[in-house]
Amino acid sequence: MKKISLIVFLLGTTLFAGAQESLSFFDEKGGIRAETVELSQLADTLITTYHRADDVVWSRVVYRIIDMRYKQNFQLYYPVKSDDPEYKSLFRLLLDAIIDGLPVYRKSPDDIKPSFANTLTSLEVANILLTGDPLSDDTDWDISTSGDFLLNYDSVSNKLSFNNYSYDGYVRNQVKFLVQEVYFFDKHTSRLYSKILALAPLYSEKVNLVDNNIMQYLWQSVLFWVSYDQFRPYLAQQVVIPNGNDKARVTYDEFFLKKLYFSYLLGDSNMYSRMLLNYATTEKEVLKEQKRIETELLNFEQDLWEN
Repeated sequence: MKKISLIVFLLGTTLFAGAQESLSFFDEKGGIRAETVELSQLADTLITTYHRADDVVWSRVVYRIIDMRYKQNFQLYYPVKSDDPEYKSLFRLLLDAIIDGLPVYRKSPDDIKPSFANTLTSLEVANILLTGDPLSDDTDWDISTSGDFLLNYDSVSNKLSFNNYSYDGYVRNQVKFLVQEVYFFDKHTSRLYSKILALAPLYSEKVNLVDNNIMQYLWQSVLFWVSYDQFRPYLAQQVVIPNGNDKARVTYDEFFLKKLYFSYLLGDSNMYSRMLLNYATTEKEVLKEQKRIETELLNFEQDLWEN
């Protein structure tokens, strides 16, 4: 009788776990995943919260730009040199992860959003980093012997290798990242959460702030997307360069988790499928729209309980 009860219990547990997995609100490629990670109140323990689809009653995706030229983001940009034995910039860490096999995703064909259904081949990644143009199909040269490639491609092994010579010149223009982030409300915990979904390097030479069609230039500057959750194992193992305190040991994952960086809002998901730069034509209008969206995000939880 005890054996039968144990079998029924284990079977029920397995079915319940399977039901939880099928209800996960986030997909496995980072579109939105089923857990969030935060620091405990003492800031010494990472707490993982798993969210069920049925408990997520509201969500909103936003897009932000991390500009390395802001002082608060210097630790993501430095060291500039590629031969530092201890520290790596965010972009150099990303390149190492790609060489190691991190999946790289295309942007959507008509906007800056990631297309997690379409991955880039090693050859395509090398080509994009050479030309700065995700739409370029010019791969007629022997890139295994080209000295201009940031990532050299071996057609025999189908693998990438790092080009130290090209990196020092390229990284000077790699000063921006685009971040896809989701805010969502979990009724089970009665809390509002935020989570980074994906990162995209922006090649700054492509962005012309003077041109009227700024979104077109911004779209062209998006090289590719990577899923934050797939990139996270690399972020969790690399310490950012200290800023005035050599004793501080903060990993990139903690840096993003604690929101130690500065970013500004580019837009959000809406029924018009447009970013705020598509309709805000002046700096004053842009700032006004940024403030409006930020206020809506901050006030959501409070307004929910007041109603």
